[in-house]
Amino acid sequence: MESLFVLRGRLQELYARNSKIIDKAIQFVLALVTFYLINHNIGFMKMAASPAATVALAVICTFLPMVMIVIAATVLILAHTFSVSLATLAVTAIVFLVMYIFYFRLTPKMTLIVLLTPIAFAFKIPYVIPVAFGLVSAPVSLVAVACGTVVYYMLKYVKSTAAVIEGSGGKGLMTQISAYAKQVFQSKEMWIVIVAFIICFFVVYTLRRQSMDHAWKIAVVAGAVADVVVIAAGDIALGVHTSYGTLIVGSIAAVIIGLVLEFFFFSVDYARSENLQYEDDEYYYFVKAIPKISVATPEKTVKRINERQETEIIDTEEVRRKARRSGGAVPKKAPSGKDSSRKAQVAGGKKPAPRKGPSAKSRVIGNTEQILLTQSMKKDLNLDKE
Repeated sequence: MESLFVLRGRLQELYARNSKIIDKAIQFVLALVTFYLINHNIGFMKMAASPAATVALAVICTFLPMVMIVIAATVLILAHTFSVSLATLAVTAIVFLVMYIFYFRLTPKMTLIVLLTPIAFAFKIPYVIPVAFGLVSAPVSLVAVACGTVVYYMLKYVKSTAAVIEGSGGKGLMTQISAYAKQVFQSKEMWIVIVAFIICFFVVYTLRRQSMDHAWKIAVVAGAVADVVVIAAGDIALGVHTSYGTLIVGSIAAVIIGLVLEFFFFSVDYARSENLQYEDDEYYYFVKAIPKISVATPEKTVKRINERQETEIIDTEEVRRKARRSGGAVPKKAPSGKDSSRKAQVAGGKKPAPRKGPSAKSRVIGNTEQILLTQSMKKDLNLDKE
């Protein structure tokens, strides 16, 4: 377990050092996946649905604020619905207008929730959204969750009814508008999911704020169970068929994501919790203090050796014996001190550097300064009169 906390610390340090680059990379991936899903599901305008246009639009939105991804996605959806029919465009534009009124008024900084909700639906794990944001967000984020859910079901209906709407042509425009609006706003499946998300969110949000031990784990499991119960009850009551396999798998994924979020944002040691009591003139305070789990990241010490040093030992007696055998002169004992270094340089073919003493000019200047100093001292001490 300690190795996991060390890994968490290193990941946090890595993000702290490269937060700007990581944020932009995540923004690019989010924009690319969003535009790809739109073009893949309702790509009726061929020019806008091309891979080059998708990548180019994602790159442009990467260097802009994240809210521009939502605006660009809205424009892209309206362009595709215009290719289907004018009625589809009108209803879709009205729905987006109503959602933008609530979105920009209440949750203008929750762009991530609006984008992740349809993506989670596309990957068959929408039940992760209320559990995850119930742990790390406030109840006002439900507005963004509801907007993302409505967008997903609206795109789903456009995809399924596009062939029928295109076949009818421009006849019966008001009939088309009325039929499409009823199909969007009277969808039993969409309203069951929205109600389940709201109940699941408040269950998770309420339980994770309690002072009991393992509050986040209990909140995650309870939220996933509430999601399953509400959706199953709604299906039975309203006669809507939901894939229970997808429901179970999505709930398990929600529990896993919730535990991962607890590991990164709420790692505490319940074994060392303390209950404290304070009081002042007006109140008594009962406080439960739970220490956070923190593990020091081990630091690596790297020792660099830049220079290889070697010592050579010379045996003088051996050198003399070799010299006698070869018939050469026997080297004398090397003198010590400065003479030895000077003779070694001469033997090696280098002339010893001459000693630099004071020049004649510098000696004259020094003697003149000394004479002037002496005369000045005699004058000050009145010795010249004597």
